[in-house]
Amino acid sequence: MSYAHAREALADQIRFVPDFPVEGVLFEDLTPALADATTFALIVDEISAKVEEFGADVIGSLDARGFLLGSAVAYKLGLGVLAIRKKGKLPPPVLTETYELEYGTAALEIPASGFELKGKKAVLVDDVLATGGTLCAARALLETAGVEVTGLCTVLEVEGLGAREKLADLPLYVVNKG
Repeated sequence: MSYAHAREALADQIRFVPDFPVEGVLFEDLTPALADATTFALIVDEISAKVEEFGADVIGSLDARGFLLGSAVAYKLGLGVLAIRKKGKLPPPVLTETYELEYGTAALEIPASGFELKGKKAVLVDDVLATGGTLCAARALLETAGVEVTGLCTVLEVEGLGAREKLADLPLYVVNKG
C-alpha cells in the first residue's frame, strides 16, 4: 500500500466507540491504524518531518498512545524521548500539572530529577487532539522544567472543542489533515 492509500485508509482504520470513557464522549481509537504497518509508517514519517521543521532536542510523548508515536519518531530522528506520565505512575520527586478533561480532571507528571531539561527544545506528540487540555498541561509542565515547546503533533483532531484556539501560539500538525 502506498502512502497515498494509507492516508485514505487512515480514516477507515479509526474505531469510533460511543459513550467511552463516559456517556456522551465519542472515543476515537487509533489502535487499528497503528497495527497496520504502512499506516503506522506514514504517521511516524509525517510527524518526524514536522518535528525536524519545528526543531527539537527531545520528543515529549504523552501517556499512553503518544508513547508509541513519540518513541518511534524519536528513534527515527536520533532524539531522546520524555514520557509524560499520568499522575501516580512515577516515583517522587515529580513535577505535576493538573488539567480539565471533557469528563473530569486529570494530572500529568515528569521526573523532577535524574536529567537536565532546562534549555532544551521539545515537540509534543500525542494521538488525538480533543479539548487541548492534555497538550496544554504537558506544555505547562515542560515549561515549568525550563523546556521550550516548539510545536505539537497529533494524528487526529476532534473539531469544535476549542483546542486550536487554546494552542494557537504554537505550530500544530495533525496527520489526518495533511
